[in-house]
Formats: sequence, structure tokens, C-alpha cells
Amino acid sequence: MSKGLPTTREMIAQLIATPSVSCVHADMDMSNRGVIDQLAQWSESLGFNVEIQAIDERKFNLIARAGSGSDGLVLSGHSDTVPCDPKLWSSDPFCAEERNERIYGLGSCDMKSFLALALDASSRVNLDKLKHPLTLVATADEESTMKGARLIANNGRKLGSFCVIGEPTDLSPIRQHKGNLTMSIEFLGQSGHASDPSLGNNALEGMYRFMTALFAYRDTIQKRYNDPAFTIPTPTMNLGHIHGGDNSNRICGACTLLIDIRFLPAMSFETLKADLEQMADEVAGARGLGVVKQIFGDGLPAMDTDEASEIAQYLTHITGKKTDSVGFGTEAPYFNAMQTETIVIGPGSINQAHQPDEFLPIAQIDPTVKMLEGLIERFCLS
Repeated sequence: MSKGLPTTREMIAQLIATPSVSCVHADMDMSNRGVIDQLAQWSESLGFNVEIQAIDERKFNLIARAGSGSDGLVLSGHSDTVPCDPKLWSSDPFCAEERNERIYGLGSCDMKSFLALALDASSRVNLDKLKHPLTLVATADEESTMKGARLIANNGRKLGSFCVIGEPTDLSPIRQHKGNLTMSIEFLGQSGHASDPSLGNNALEGMYRFMTALFAYRDTIQKRYNDPAFTIPTPTMNLGHIHGGDNSNRICGACTLLIDIRFLPAMSFETLKADLEQMADEVAGARGLGVVKQIFGDGLPAMDTDEASEIAQYLTHITGKKTDSVGFGTEAPYFNAMQTETIVIGPGSINQAHQPDEFLPIAQIDPTVKMLEGLIERFCLS
């Protein structure tokens, strides 16, 4: 390991100790600059050329490159964490604590530790002998808006031919995950006294008609699309929140519904969005209601990396595990959009992510570093 680099566990501890919560609620959202600066310092000590990419005044990406060209390998992870309630933890979530052969702390498995392990693996390689470039990426706001990864993709600069994103998968290679659409529909009617329905236009009744149409639509897409690679092989639709009206004796003047759809790689975000908007417009038109339609964020594309891709085949070979599919989302679709073959694989379990007492099994540290060394050898030195 380079003299300029702390030990792996020291790096993990320093990253955990540097808060970088991202959240859609402004009062809980934090800058990630401290984590990015620390990673930049360590990367420079190894000989990487470092670029800190500003997304806004508080959010930043790190792109650290060794070697030249647009091929080679990318090792990527997000620098942020979800919020946490320290009162629910057995120890300080911002202080790495080792016990029970685990490292506890916020971001220990999701996914600051992977960034430290990528640096460790890079330190074991002579970067002057790279035949193809090695790039380390740390993104902002994966846990909220994914605007860090989206900015990299939108810039149109290909960072590598192959990419590994180190989300917690218990070191099993993942090539597919579902996409996500989150939408709100609000119907606007007219309030009035409940004793005379003609005095108003009940938005809640319009929402009932719309929900009936949604359930029929859900049945249709679940019959049409099925992928046995997923534990839940069909798309899912969840109606997660509804609010309308204010009193039993007043006609409901406005009603809002929040909808979550998890869709398969064979499906189109744009088509789903258009279908839901059309259904809402039809209900509003038939009942004389106003309608406000809102998509939250840009939606998350589905991930679908070819099972026959070179990096999928390599990771299947060295892990002895066939590439699989998961239900949670990642930044992989944005790298795939840059014609970069992307696999998600990393230490820790997704079952520990976003939970009090999040932890990384210490036994997975050395196998992860060895795997990353092998990837660098295969895609940057061979």
C-alpha cells in the first residue's frame, strides 16, 4: 500500500466520520464536499489525475483517472448516505465501531467502504504500467436525486468501456434492476355544502374513478410483462399516499394521489408516464375537474446489462456466481447509457442498508480488494 494512503480500515473510518447525508428535505440535506476532498487527496497520493466536478454550490462528483483513453475500467460509488436517527443506533453512526467481526457506521456497507477498498486495490497496482485507463468515480446524491450520475451521463464523456458499481450485493454480480416512476395526480373540483351535491364538484369521487382505471391498468401491464429473472417477475404499482378534502360536511374540492411504479427493463418510462397522464386527463375531462400532474425527479431507468457482456462473463467466472437481478435501484443505467458495460457488485448486504446499526462484514474486505485487483489486471493491464 502507498505510504501516502492510510490503512483500509482507517479510510473507512474517516469516510464514515464525514457526514454526507442527501435528502429531498432541505433541513436534512448536507454537502458531500468533505468526503470528495478526502477521496481526492488519497487519489492524488496514488498518482491519479483528479477532477472535482461541481453540480451546484454544495454537491460534487469526483473523477480520478490514471492512464489515457476512453476505454478501460471505472470503479464507481456514491459518496452520500441516507439520513439516520442516532437514537435508534447502538453506537454513534458517524464513528466506525468494530465489533462482532463487523464495522458499524452510517455508510459502512452503503457504500463508503467500497470507495476505500477501490483505493486500496488501486494502490497495489503500478499505475505507470496501465495499458488502458483506470477511473475512480464518487458521485453525489444517489440516495435522493441521482443528479451526480445524471450529470456525468449528460456530459457525454465516456469514462471507460467497463464499470463496476460497488453497491452491497454480498459480492454477487448484478446485471439487472427495475426502473422507477414516482408521480402525483391532483384533481381540482369545487367545494360546497354536503347537503347539496350540485353546489360543488367532488374531486374525491374523480379520484375514485381514476384509481379504478389504475387498477385495471396495473392488471394489464402485469399480464403483458413478465421477467422470471426477478424475484417479483412483473411490474408493480403502489398507491402510497392519498389526501383530499377537509371535513365530512364539505364537498371535497381537491384530492391528491402519489403513485410508485417499478417497471421491467423491457418497459418504457415515457410510455408509462404518458399512459397515466392520459388516464388522468380522461377522468378530469369526463367529470369537469382540473388536473395537475407531477413527475418527481426524472425517474430511474431500468438496468439491463447483457449477460454475455465481457465484464459479466468475467465476474461470473471469478465469483462462481451467475449474474442476477435485484429490486433496488442504482446508478448503473446512467453508465450503461454511455456505452459502458456495467455490473453492480460490492461487499455487504442490501438488507443492512438504510437500517440502524448498518454494518460491513470484515470478512468481505479482503475478497473485495482481491476481486478489484483482478478487475484492474484484466481490464487495465492486460
